[in-house]
Amino acid sequence: MSRVCEVTGKKTSVGNNRSHSLRATKRKFYPNLFYKNIKDKETGLVYRIRVSAKGLKTLRKHGLI
Repeated sequence: MSRVCEVTGKKTSVGNNRSHSLRATKRKFYPNLFYKNIKDKETGLVYRIRVSAKGLKTLRKHGLI
């Protein structure tokens, strides 16, 4: 499974590590993801989604959690 937020679409980005001498080596920046169970109010079904911290804030704002 890829590291992608199902709400915001955030995914792994690429950048550089910089040493003291400013030598650059590639690295990855991972989104802050975790699993969250969300219950559908109409059907009563529980969905397990992978969501970032910003996505969780969005869900709370719209009253889905």
